[in-house]
Amino acid sequence: MKCIEEKMWFQVESSGTAVTLGKFDGLHRGHQILLDKIEDQKKNGLDSMVFTFDMPPSTLITGRTRQQLNTNEERARRLERQGLDYLIVYPFNDQVCHMEPEGFVEQILCGCCHASYLAVGTDFRFGYRRSGDAELLLRLASKYGYECEVVEKAMDGNRAISSTYIREELAAGHMEKVNALLGYPFTVSGRVIHGAQLGRQWGMPTLNLQPDPYKQLPPGGVYCSCTIVDGVVRPGITNIGYKPTVSDAGIRGVESYLFDFDGDLYGKDVEVMLLSHVRPEHRFESVDLLKKQIASDIAFGKEYFKKYPVKSLQKCYEII
Repeated sequence: MKCIEEKMWFQVESSGTAVTLGKFDGLHRGHQILLDKIEDQKKNGLDSMVFTFDMPPSTLITGRTRQQLNTNEERARRLERQGLDYLIVYPFNDQVCHMEPEGFVEQILCGCCHASYLAVGTDFRFGYRRSGDAELLLRLASKYGYECEVVEKAMDGNRAISSTYIREELAAGHMEKVNALLGYPFTVSGRVIHGAQLGRQWGMPTLNLQPDPYKQLPPGGVYCSCTIVDGVVRPGITNIGYKPTVSDAGIRGVESYLFDFDGDLYGKDVEVMLLSHVRPEHRFESVDLLKKQIASDIAFGKEYFKKYPVKSLQKCYEII
């Protein structure tokens, strides 16, 4: 996959591309329909392209810092696994904000991206003051020589699947629902760092991640999880939170115990898939009580994976 970032003016090598546009934060089931549309155009000799804007997570929207379901790195990794040819992360600066919609179509989509086919959702907006929409793209298609397809939203019952909907379920810790809406397991990625090594002292060695500060996480607590190590999916349990019984540092981390694994993972980049919420995080009266609870969590997790074999998750990882 070729990734072009932070460039207002560029030329792709392709003579014709199939482009879908949007934020693509969650890469959820609704987004997958758009991705399938552009992938299908490969049979017509077009290269697939996702066009999104570089809006830093620190951008304030309605007074709040925007958090991400997928970090930019996670999004790029998933798109590359799916066989995307081009990812355009376009700068979102003052000049772009004031670009008229038709100018964007003519200069950027057709001039830079060589778009021959566009797939967008019904609520897609672009250009100065968001004055461009899917209907405008349809009207301009014959003038600029591309085909445009407007795709209805994917539905979950009577509610449209959206990143907002997924954020709500994630904030409630409803991981099964989150994963059903995404179409794949919600994942936290990062590099394994040194922790206090208390788990190793207790005979339960864990790996620690410091998640991206802008990554949206579910509520603190213990989750059944799988950790991807060197492309292999390994079952275990994960604690998200501040570890109040043994630490007062106030640092939120992601700590995982892998069943039947004792390798050295320090410095490795891993991905942790969160599958099911086991219990909330809370402070225990003593370390002994905490150790007993962790042993109980491990037993619960092993029973969980008897019902949900890791083999199916390995296959899921390999296709996303």
